[in-house]
Amino acid sequence: MREYLSSAADVLREQGSDGQAGLASGVAAERLANNGPNKLREQAKTPLWIRFFQQMADPMVIMLIVAAVISAVTGAIQGEIDFADVIIIMTVVIINSALGVIQEAKSEEALAALQEMSAAQSKVMRDGRLVMLHSSELVVGDVVLLEAGDSVPADCRVLESATMKIEEAALTGESVPVEKHAEAIELAPGADDVPLGDRKNMCYMGSTVVYGRGRAVVVATGMDTEMGKIAGALTEAKEELTPLQVKLDELSRILTKLVIVICVVIFAVDVLRHGFGNMAEEPALLLNTFMVAVSLAVAAIPEGLVAVVTIVLSLGVTKMARRQAIIRNLSAVETLGCTQVICSDKTGTLTQNKMTVVAHELAAPEEKFLAGMALCCDAKWDAEAGCAVGEPTEAALVNDAGKAGLTGLAEEHPRVGEAPFDSGRKMMSVVVETLDDEYEQYTKGGPDVVLGRCATIYEDGKVVPLTEERRAELLAANKAMADRALRVLALASRHYVECPDDFSAEALEHDLTFCGLSGMIDPERPEVAAAIEEAHAAGIRTVMITGDHIDTAVAIAKNLGIIEDRSQAITGAELDRMSDEELDAHIEDFGVYARVQPEHKTRIVEAWKSRNMIVAMTGDGVNDAPSIKRANIGVGMGITGTDVTKNVADMVLADDNFATIISACEEGRRIYDNIRKVIQFLLSANLAEVFSVFVATLVGFTLFQPVQLLWVNLVTDCFPALALGMEDAEGDIMRRRPRKATDGVFAGHMGADCIVQGIAITLLVLASFFAGVYFDMGYINVADMIAGTADEEGVMMAFITLNMVEIFHCFNMRSRRASLFSMKKQNWWLWGAAGLALVLTLIVVEFEPLAMMFFGVPGLELQGSLTALGLAVLIIPIVEVQKAVMRRIEKED
Repeated sequence: MREYLSSAADVLREQGSDGQAGLASGVAAERLANNGPNKLREQAKTPLWIRFFQQMADPMVIMLIVAAVISAVTGAIQGEIDFADVIIIMTVVIINSALGVIQEAKSEEALAALQEMSAAQSKVMRDGRLVMLHSSELVVGDVVLLEAGDSVPADCRVLESATMKIEEAALTGESVPVEKHAEAIELAPGADDVPLGDRKNMCYMGSTVVYGRGRAVVVATGMDTEMGKIAGALTEAKEELTPLQVKLDELSRILTKLVIVICVVIFAVDVLRHGFGNMAEEPALLLNTFMVAVSLAVAAIPEGLVAVVTIVLSLGVTKMARRQAIIRNLSAVETLGCTQVICSDKTGTLTQNKMTVVAHELAAPEEKFLAGMALCCDAKWDAEAGCAVGEPTEAALVNDAGKAGLTGLAEEHPRVGEAPFDSGRKMMSVVVETLDDEYEQYTKGGPDVVLGRCATIYEDGKVVPLTEERRAELLAANKAMADRALRVLALASRHYVECPDDFSAEALEHDLTFCGLSGMIDPERPEVAAAIEEAHAAGIRTVMITGDHIDTAVAIAKNLGIIEDRSQAITGAELDRMSDEELDAHIEDFGVYARVQPEHKTRIVEAWKSRNMIVAMTGDGVNDAPSIKRANIGVGMGITGTDVTKNVADMVLADDNFATIISACEEGRRIYDNIRKVIQFLLSANLAEVFSVFVATLVGFTLFQPVQLLWVNLVTDCFPALALGMEDAEGDIMRRRPRKATDGVFAGHMGADCIVQGIAITLLVLASFFAGVYFDMGYINVADMIAGTADEEGVMMAFITLNMVEIFHCFNMRSRRASLFSMKKQNWWLWGAAGLALVLTLIVVEFEPLAMMFFGVPGLELQGSLTALGLAVLIIPIVEVQKAVMRRIEKED
């Protein structure tokens, strides 16, 4: 059926629906079961076995596999196959790949959960009641209500349009919004069909309502929609690495290149030392040289770094979601940590969004005034709930009338026409039928603009001219209400004997009769003042942006601690008179922007960004989308926000609460801090491994085999690194200034810290090795070590020291600068990870079969174990001294 060629009544009849009541729940459930959810078909997922082998495509993994194969082939040639290296290397490769697949699966689950939390919702009539449903639950025949800012959830036939305009560029390529109507379309002579862009009584999935409002019946869902038919044209969201992950990938590539160069040099030195002819005749010698090069590669590359960082970010995103901040873009986690300015809406974000009328300034009779205010609203009285349902300000007006017993107004006075609210006019007008079959217009809006359209006023029940003196009194009454932090709306009316022919704003909004003022309050959220104070201590400035009267905005901003006096506030009109250069120069002078229009927000964001500030911007309306997109962190409202706003935001507040933004900033700082601790821990440990292997190789003896270093990197590094990523925020984290967005991973002397700590660990490991040689031989002879006759116990002691020193070092990294002994809270995850690493290491060293497999000796005596452990503990006082020195240096800086 081509619904656009049929009347609305015929379409409703065909779909078995009611234009006012919608579908019955039972019918909707049956259709949903038969036709499936209203979603486009998802791409087929990559099979697990393919993902598993994709994990092995890493160059370092390939190098390990090659090493295992060469080891097996060489052993077979010599007739002495030792499967230990092969088994251990392949076990590590398989475990690493399996962990990668598991992490991918967990990330997909987390993303699916977040998408579900931020899924689009639609306003639907079911069983005669207005309800909110996930758009995926819509079925053919559902009657949906559409307003400016909503995404059209399915293909629909328009039933009613109040100057509703829809942007359909995704389907038609036409960037100009199309005004919709409810009348049937007639085919042009000789035409077979109506082009998609000319179907002005249809609205399609993927398009957006940008103006007005309407009612429509769903005629196609899911893959049956026009968007479903051309689903390939929809761009899939690509998985992109965060800036931090990009930097880490670059670091890994640099390390890989350096290692390859070092490996080639070491291999060449060994060839020259032993002679190519000798190496060709002794495959074992060649294999040993190759394995030394592989050892160096394994030691240098922190294999788990990118995986650990991804897991830490994923855990942080999940934790933020539990705290009502839904992160839609992983890079937002990093940017939150350096946010310097938060530009926040007032209503619902800084306040409770529970408007209540508390004051009147009446000119018209009270009943007329209350009824007029309620009728000039899109909010509706819900008899079952006993309160109004709709936008908070309008709901407050309907509730105000309801308290006076005026609850059936919409049925008694049906609306026949309207000029919807527009942010440029700051007004809306409706025309309704009166009980005597005449018509009354009610216009509601800002007191200053409504008064400007009034020529008369009610006085003692009669209409009299509006004098300048009376106008001044009303403006004074408006200011008195605003000084009490009340939001003030004015009402005017106009009587018609016959229904007007033109419902445009130009035709309706002039020569009005002033009826009165309503003052309402939206109380501040009780937790916001403390959150703003915490933000200030953290170097984050809060700026209020609102469409409210400047006096209202200033009163609330003072209460919340955003500004100190009126001079720090500016209106949209004053902003219009400022050039971009003037605004850039004075942007830091203002903490409140009142009576602003959406386009002002983009100017404010750009002005802050011109000062090299990292800016977060909140918003809920469709017109807020450009400023949210331009901000470094776009914050959408999960409750009051439109679909368009949520889709362009980096973060969505599930509770629309400003305090949640500050919690998210703190969490962003904690995550970034912990990631840097993980990086420093892993790089200092891996540098120590490189230095140790490199020094030993240059001297001429073998210190560690690849399997031993793999054990350290897999067991001793990864578990504590993950636990470090779960470290609580340090006590002063919200008393620090925001980090600069240009700061690299190694800012704050972290590169120097890694090198110093890497050298310290190297010296401890080498000291343990030489101590082991002395315990075994009673003396230290380099010639014997080069010959490979006196290093078994030394290697085992060095291995124990390397493992234990990294376990102790992970506790050092709980804070990059604070003393370990000043930490008041315990990281029990770290204790557990350290304990697990310790137990596994002891098993490898003391369990004879594994000790023989790893080291070729049955185990260590007590003297050797205690010495290795004692040397490892020294890393704690060494790093404590380094921290003290760095604290002094950074304090002087």
